[in-house]
Amino acid sequence: MKYELKDDYIELFKLLKVLDLVDSGAQAKMIIAEGYVKRNSEIETRKRAKIIAGDTIEVADVIIEVII
Repeated sequence: MKYELKDDYIELFKLLKVLDLVDSGAQAKMIIAEGYVKRNSEIETRKRAKIIAGDTIEVADVIIEVII
C-alpha cells in the first residue's frame, strides 16, 4: 500500500486513521503504544512520530510506503 504525503509529514496515529487501518484515533494510539507498529523495521511507540517520505510503516500484515 502506498500513501502520498500532502504536507512535509504526517503524525503516525493520523496515518493509521486516514488509511482506515483503525476505527479511531484512540485505537491507533493504543496499538502504537503497545508496540504493534514498526517504522523502517523498528518498533515505533511515539504516537505523534513525524512520518516522512521514504518511511515504511508496518501494521500487522499491512506495509505502507510513504511517498511524495
